[in-house]
Amino acid sequence: MKKLPYIESSVFAVPLPDGGYARGVVARSNKKGKILLGYFFGPRLASTNEVTMNDINPGKSILCVLFGDLGLINGEWPIVGTVPYWERSKWPMPDFVRRDELSKQAWLVRYSDDDPTQIETEHPTDYDSKLGRDSLSGYGAVEIKLAKLLGSYTP
Repeated sequence: MKKLPYIESSVFAVPLPDGGYARGVVARSNKKGKILLGYFFGPRLASTNEVTMNDINPGKSILCVLFGDLGLINGEWPIVGTVPYWERSKWPMPDFVRRDELSKQAWLVRYSDDDPTQIETEHPTDYDSKLGRDSLSGYGAVEIKLAKLLGSYTP
């Protein structure tokens, strides 16, 4: 098995489709990789040289999502370092919500803290829950979401 280029606590640059970069942190992974939990941050940066790590705080993230690791594997998302003084417990695996638009039902989805591919529990919850949507984003979708969150993105 090939060694993954990232670990939990890796900080990486995410190129945005309309220019510049955002920052991301690998908060959860398993030994095989493929699906990760990431926290993502603004502001928009002009280059990867502007990526800093000392001011990254999970409470200031603009996006927390499960995503595929292909951008990291193929080098399109350059890894620039690790979070100083990494404390895994400060970067929690959040709960997510899965909604059925037709029935207007929703379920709270809790993933394993050790493996972002494994659902631990799932139970009914309020349809209007403010939890993040239970979904898996490809790396291109993450780039677009971040560009929209950081403003001025038009496809």
